[in-house]
Amino acid sequence: MCLAVPGRVLDIEERDGTRMATVDFGGVVKEVCLEYLPDLQVGEYAIVHVGFALQRLDEESARQTLELFAELGVLQEEFGDAWEMAAVEAGVDPVEEVRNQ
Repeated sequence: MCLAVPGRVLDIEERDGTRMATVDFGGVVKEVCLEYLPDLQVGEYAIVHVGFALQRLDEESARQTLELFAELGVLQEEFGDAWEMAAVEAGVDPVEEVRNQ
């Protein structure tokens, strides 16, 4: 599944002529392209889809959405380790597997 997820801009830099940001999605930090929102600033929130900030969002709406996504496990599904999630779905404890190797 691919969702649009709200995130808070932590910092902004230009890389190879492209405005990029480090964005916090409720504890998961990713790099995001700001080309569609060139005036977005550090501390602001945006809805991000497939690595692109698409729309500015107010802080309260972002927090509510992140809380709901966390309750539903959507953030883990969207940003979690695919191998770990597959192991859990198969009934294997990935931590125990690593210990046994």
